Amino acid sequence: MSDHRLPQPDRPWVMRTYAGHSDARRSNELYRKNLAKGQTGLSVAFDLPTQTGYDPDHILARGEAGKVGVSIAHKGDMHQLLDGIPLDEMNTSMTINATAAWLLGLYVTVAEENGVDRSQLKGTTQNDIIKEYLSRGTYAFPPEPSMRLIADMVAFSVNEVPSWNPTNICSYHLQEAGATPVQEIAYALSTGIAVLDEVKARGQVADEDFPKVFGRISFFVNAGIRLVEEIAKLRTMSALWQQIGRERYGVTDEKMLRFRYGVQVNSLGLTEAQPENNIQRIVLEALAVTLSRDARARAIQLPAWNEAMGLPRPWDQQWSLRIQQVLANETDLLEYPDIFEGSVVMDGLVAELTEGARAEMAVVEEHGGAVNAVPYMKARLVESHRERVARIEAGEQKVIGQNSFTETEDSPLTAGADGGILTPDPEVERERVEALVEWKAERDESAVEAALADLAKAAADDGVNIMPATIAAAKAGATTGEWAHTMREVFGPYRAPTGVDGASAPGEREQMEAIRRQVDETSEKIGHRIKILVGKPGLDGHSNGAEQVALRARDVGMEVIYQGIRLTPEEIAESALQEDVDVVGLSILSGSHLELIPEVVRLLRDEGVEVPVVVGGIIPVADAERLREAGVAGVYTPKDFDVNKIMGEIVELVGQRAGAGAAA
Repeated sequence: MSDHRLPQPDRPWVMRTYAGHSDARRSNELYRKNLAKGQTGLSVAFDLPTQTGYDPDHILARGEAGKVGVSIAHKGDMHQLLDGIPLDEMNTSMTINATAAWLLGLYVTVAEENGVDRSQLKGTTQNDIIKEYLSRGTYAFPPEPSMRLIADMVAFSVNEVPSWNPTNICSYHLQEAGATPVQEIAYALSTGIAVLDEVKARGQVADEDFPKVFGRISFFVNAGIRLVEEIAKLRTMSALWQQIGRERYGVTDEKMLRFRYGVQVNSLGLTEAQPENNIQRIVLEALAVTLSRDARARAIQLPAWNEAMGLPRPWDQQWSLRIQQVLANETDLLEYPDIFEGSVVMDGLVAELTEGARAEMAVVEEHGGAVNAVPYMKARLVESHRERVARIEAGEQKVIGQNSFTETEDSPLTAGADGGILTPDPEVERERVEALVEWKAERDESAVEAALADLAKAAADDGVNIMPATIAAAKAGATTGEWAHTMREVFGPYRAPTGVDGASAPGEREQMEAIRRQVDETSEKIGHRIKILVGKPGLDGHSNGAEQVALRARDVGMEVIYQGIRLTPEEIAESALQEDVDVVGLSILSGSHLELIPEVVRLLRDEGVEVPVVVGGIIPVADAERLREAGVAGVYTPKDFDVNKIMGEIVELVGQRAGAGAAA
């Protein structure tokens, strides 16, 4: 056999579709259909209350239940979610972080109650809390106890669920938050080191088993549109990870040293404008993680073409699954050794990225490692994202259909009555609250109270692994909110840094001068510096847009109040009153805008705060009209990429209000 062909074609990667919405019953139906279409693994999307540790009846869960994923409140929901799915055969990925210990506890409980031993389970819990502080925002507890929970899960899995990946270091969201390839490599690998060091320090895994710990650390990466650079990034991550294993942890087993990663390709680059262009973006990005055999993804889930517009329909998800199936079954990419071996370009790029990543990892180490370096890394990501946004605004970075080649025909893909997206049943939240009441009424309350008391005792003792008490609470019938509340009582509250205060001043850009003059003139007109409150109501932790608006408002001379994520409408209205702001900017990407935004507007009016409210997020056209009817002065969606233009319109709104006030 010649050296340029493999003796046998490689097996395809695990093919998943990131899916889940509303409740367990509806999501189970979706999973069964996807598996019937040839999907080879499950990828569970949970709603924000489940991700952050709240039951559907909590005030912060208002408007969020079942929106961006499935609502799972207790083992009954998990049983229904997995009904008819053979857990001893299935490879299940759960995108869950702060509450990962709880969801793994529920998964183990359901398996064992269905007669499947925990040792047979295969799958992954994302369980990367560092990136939650940096980019995604679904944290629940402070960094130190959160790292302890991760380490406890790693030890539990290695000892009792050996085919489970207990943590999935997630550089995906770092790129979404603006990370350069160097930053994505450096911050992800630094997080891996932090997890491994924590596991070693806790001493719950025998020294001779530590290579198994290293071998079960997997990664979840992003692949953007810069195809060649992304391939080089993944080859770099693979080489550096193996080097870390050998040099820092003394791992010699080649199988344990492998850089194992799954991927969802870039959603940040998907556009609302000419959304059909997203298909070719997704295909090219899928090639970035499959072309290089030495750095090929083990599992892939592709976003749908319409994710910049709203929730994909089953047909849209099928299209993304078919992309994978065509790549794996119709092309010849699985038939060859690594086609980049010996490439001058690839070797040069890998060397370049390796040098940059090592230097950035050294800076993280100087800050005391990934946990202590969260404020530093967050500020650097905010700066990188600002530069990306500025390049797109200036036309230096072309985005076809958005800032280049914008002439277009109407898309038939969005012409249907549904606008090309899925809208969850608005009754889901009421149903979920009623079902929770029913669950609590039928369970053994004394058994739940005893299990939660044991859980609190385990959480308070740093030397105890949290998983046995967590599984006991799951089996007793405790809820997601009760588990997380017990943890919060022991671990205390936490609010992550926003990165806005730590970001440096921008380089001088001419396009900011005009808006700076406009801010100065209007500020003089109203007698004080324009003050804007940027707020994120609800549980949506995608703060990248809000951070960029806050940063740009500061850069053009406004006074900015930005307190970060996870605020109730009442807290936002109270802050607007106390800070005496001139305008309120709200950001929601989770789909809860119709529930939460009008409530903020109503509360502001009740408080006598008559200021313009503007909103940004993934908001369908029909919803934007309803928000305007509710009193919102401006609605911005992903197609509105020019932040300076948004700033100018906000300043005009403030000026108009001042003029109306003077006239009155």
